[in-house]
Amino acid sequence: MKQILVDSGPLIALFDRSDAHHERSRSFLRDNPSRLVTTLASVTEVLHLLNFSAAAQADFLHWISLGGLQLASIDPPDFPRLEALVQKYSDLPMDFADACLVLIAERTGIRDIATIDRDFSIYRIHGRSRFNVVLK
Repeated sequence: MKQILVDSGPLIALFDRSDAHHERSRSFLRDNPSRLVTTLASVTEVLHLLNFSAAAQADFLHWISLGGLQLASIDPPDFPRLEALVQKYSDLPMDFADACLVLIAERTGIRDIATIDRDFSIYRIHGRSRFNVVLK
């Protein structure tokens, strides 16, 4: 099955009806046949930004428990690469969640990403390959 990385932006929008990207994210995620992959860092970011509503946080966690997302692991040996990525893109700056998604792209070869973050047009996989942004 095809896999797509998913950044926190579309996930926040999916569970926040007042978000300007809600309908677009909802349509994309509803119609998407691919497996969605993210990291615990992105999940944490989503929960933090949904902190205005315990119901939205609970809905998000329930959706994950139903298989809405596959979580790719980040382990201690990954931290030197994460540090290098954060330093390389310090002018943006790159946050930890984004660094984790770039690392997972490097590890898995997944180039497709659902994001509303323009920084993924700048980030490179292994310093060379561009991401294919499938939700713009």
